[in-house]
Amino acid sequence: MNNPNKKSAEAHRGLQSFLYSPKIAPYVFISPFVLVFIVFFIYPVISTGIMSFQTVLPGKTEFIGVENYTNLFNPTFLKAVQNSVVYTILTLVLLIPGPMILACFLNSKNMIGKNFFRSTLFIPALTSAVVATTIFRLIFGELSGSLMNQIIGLFGFKPIKWLRIQETSFAALVFLACWRWTGVNILYFLSGLQNIPEEVNESASLDGATVWQRFFYITMPMLRPITIYVLTISIYGGMSMFTESYMLWGSNKSPKDMGLTIIGYLYRQGWEQNNIGFGCAIGIVLLLFALLLNFAQLNLFGLFRKEE
Repeated sequence: MNNPNKKSAEAHRGLQSFLYSPKIAPYVFISPFVLVFIVFFIYPVISTGIMSFQTVLPGKTEFIGVENYTNLFNPTFLKAVQNSVVYTILTLVLLIPGPMILACFLNSKNMIGKNFFRSTLFIPALTSAVVATTIFRLIFGELSGSLMNQIIGLFGFKPIKWLRIQETSFAALVFLACWRWTGVNILYFLSGLQNIPEEVNESASLDGATVWQRFFYITMPMLRPITIYVLTISIYGGMSMFTESYMLWGSNKSPKDMGLTIIGYLYRQGWEQNNIGFGCAIGIVLLLFALLLNFAQLNLFGLFRKEE
């Protein structure tokens, strides 16, 4: 007579040996990530792509071909693209070289108070974007008592309506980005610097290399993987910026759309105006644009090239 307990034990051992098999175990460990990736990225992207060819109303959908995409060629969308691109470029120019140089200072043996500066510079990243932007909105206020107007007043300048002028409003956005993310990028570069053997710099120093020569010919090339990573996430962060712009003007309607971003335009069309199909088209274009930029820079920096 067959023993049910014995069969159960054999089945358990069989399942255990299957899961712990050298061929199967890797797939078991990555399966949670694969499932999350499919459910929360692949499926939404496919659904968004389908809806971008539709008009989506409560209880009703209708295929309209590429009409949503042809409607994208309007001055408001082009303004949003321009704002997002300019913002991304400015943040890249400031948030990669600056943190890299500061990380080199913090990695130096002669630096005093390294731990203090590391923790202090990282604190802004822990601040909520909503709280930080609200504070910056007060700093760049129109009244003569706002902090920035008081500062320029010391040099004899009249108060400025910072958030009603294109150039000064972008300065506020970029300043906010630098305040929040400089410390994070410093930590990324510090992690890369600590993996550079000290013997390499010491040998170069003994051979007569100056500090700047060691930086350009040793430090920067060996920080290349970290730099590519920071560049990639910075492009994504710049193109997807929305909360800062929304909170800085208190709404998604900045004067003359000077603070409108691609995500802001998507939000306006998809939720404020209930044009979900058009919003999906904006999202797909943004996804393709961000992927194109990142693949271009990854190819430019040689990530896809085989090492010789």
